[in-house]
Amino acid sequence: MTTNAPRPEVLRYTAFSSDPSGGNPAGVVLDATGLADTDMLAIAAELGYSESAFLTPPPEGLGGPEGRAYRIRYFSPKAEVPFCGHATVATAVALAERTGTGELVFATRAGTVLVEVTEENGTLRATLTSVEPHIEEIADADLAEALAALDWPRADLDPAFPPRIAFAGARHLVLAAATRARLADLAYDFARLEALMHRLDLTTVQLVWRESATVFHVRDPFPVGGVVEDPATGAAAAAFGAYARELGLVPGESVLTLHQGADLGRPGELTVTLHAGDPRVRVGGAGARID
Repeated sequence: MTTNAPRPEVLRYTAFSSDPSGGNPAGVVLDATGLADTDMLAIAAELGYSESAFLTPPPEGLGGPEGRAYRIRYFSPKAEVPFCGHATVATAVALAERTGTGELVFATRAGTVLVEVTEENGTLRATLTSVEPHIEEIADADLAEALAALDWPRADLDPAFPPRIAFAGARHLVLAAATRARLADLAYDFARLEALMHRLDLTTVQLVWRESATVFHVRDPFPVGGVVEDPATGAAAAAFGAYARELGLVPGESVLTLHQGADLGRPGELTVTLHAGDPRVRVGGAGARID
C-alpha cells in the first residue's frame, strides 16, 4: 500500500445470486480507512472484478441507524465510478452477516443510498433505493456511433423502446433488441465503444430484450471500466426502471424481473420495484460470499 498502512482484508461476494458462481462478483473492503485512491484502484485492478467497494466512516450529518451508516466508494479496474448497484448489494450482504439484517445508509458520490437487508429462507437479500433518476435524449449521430461500435443494424432495435440515456446514480445508454438472438450475439468494438462512452460520460450500455410485460433480459458492455461485460448491473437496472416508467412502457406501480449473466455463464436475477408517487427506483437481489 502506498500509505504504508497494512493491507486490509478484501472480501469477495457475489450480488444478484445466492450461488457464488452466479451473479456479479465484487470486492468488498469493510474498513478502507487510511487507503489512498491509488491503493483502492490497485486492489480493484488486482481483483479484476467490474467493481469493488470500499467503506469508511460516514460523513457528518449522514444520519441512519447507529453503526449502520458509511461512506462508500467504488472502483473498477480502471477508475472510480460514482455509483455501483451490485457492489452495494454485495457490501450490504457482507455487513448483514456481521451485524444483522435491517437498514443501512451509504453516502455515495451520486448521493445518499438506502439499503434494506432481509433474510428469506436462509438467504440474505439486499434492496437499494436509488437517488432520484432522470432520462434524456441521445443525439442521432451518437446513437449511430453506438450501433456501429456494437455492430447492431438499426433495424435490430425494438421500436417500442426508444433509445435514451438514463440516470439513477450513473449514466447508461438504454438500447432494446428486437429479439433474444440479437441480444445473445454480442461482439463489439471495445475501443470504439469505450471512446463514445467516455465522451457521453456513460458507465455502461444497457442492452435489453423484453420477454413479457414484466420480465426482461439484459446485458451491459462496460469497456470504460476495463471489463468487456458486467454480469449483473444494479445501477443500470435502476436506470432502466426509471426509463421504462417515464416512457410509459410499464405501469407506475410495477415489479420487474431482469435476468442477466446467463450469456456469460453467471446467471443472476435483479428485482426492480417502482412505486407510484416515488420517483426513486428500488433494486434488489440475493448475495453470497465467494470464498
